[in-house]
Amino acid sequence: MVKFSYLQPGKQAVFKDRFVTKVNECLIPYSEGAKGDIGLIGLPFSKTSISLSQASDAPKTIRANLSSFSTFSGEKEKDYKNISIIDFGDVQTHPTDLEESIERLHVSVREMLENNACQRYIMLGGDHGVSFPSIRAFKEHYGEVGVIQWDAHHDVRNLYDGGRTNGTPFRSLIEGGHLKGGNLVQVGIRDYANAKEYHDYTKEKGISVYTMEDIENTGIIPIIKKELERLSELVDVIYLSVDMDVVDQAFAPGCPAIGPGGITSRELLASISAAASHEKVKAMDIVEIDPSKDFRDLTSRLAAASMLRFMYN
Repeated sequence: MVKFSYLQPGKQAVFKDRFVTKVNECLIPYSEGAKGDIGLIGLPFSKTSISLSQASDAPKTIRANLSSFSTFSGEKEKDYKNISIIDFGDVQTHPTDLEESIERLHVSVREMLENNACQRYIMLGGDHGVSFPSIRAFKEHYGEVGVIQWDAHHDVRNLYDGGRTNGTPFRSLIEGGHLKGGNLVQVGIRDYANAKEYHDYTKEKGISVYTMEDIENTGIIPIIKKELERLSELVDVIYLSVDMDVVDQAFAPGCPAIGPGGITSRELLASISAAASHEKVKAMDIVEIDPSKDFRDLTSRLAAASMLRFMYN
């Protein structure tokens, strides 16, 4: 038998520095009885998107971009290579039945939580419609849920013009009794991106809305800290929902609904860090990335960096 000098069958030809641990090396496939620090699940569903979207491809692309980052923080002078990430894989959705797919997402997140394998969790969408079944599962498992939503849009569209879509998750949660309007905070709402009807709906339901003008005048970190303090007195657990179209199109070109005037990538990362430092923050979803529309994985790489800010806090 000939011994190969340079070939490594079944392995990628990737350079390895013995002193560097990449974040993707910390992913551990779930097995029965496994315990870890972070639970990761993919919700690859975008068939209910109101605009053409291949956001269902985002979970695998975001995971791949974890290899772009090391586990060492020079700013904190700390290596997080011992933080274990239990990867529960991706949910197998139904090819044609949309309601069945939504239920499969709900059941899968609920079953992940019932394993009690991790302290905190990250859900990778998919379009923003996946937040509806995911947050429902957290409500059932933990009790009262508070949500901080980074988004250019309210996502409280009516359910008559197309049923449940990526524009309806928070209306679905509120109308279904899974989330109180007063426990929802929306950050980064953009001007000329929503209808007056939905603007009025947020007021009627007591949703706390912070526009881009509010961020410009007050700063995003003070807003996040203020709402964390308020929510922590009302809820059992806080869930972060990050719609990447909150970020300016210059930094996140891979969103189906890109637009100018959003927050910067630095504002996103800093605000996630501020939120993740609170003890009641147990979960984060990242949604609305279409890799087919992206450029050099700019948006998926920003999503991977957002994961780091949530995990390594």
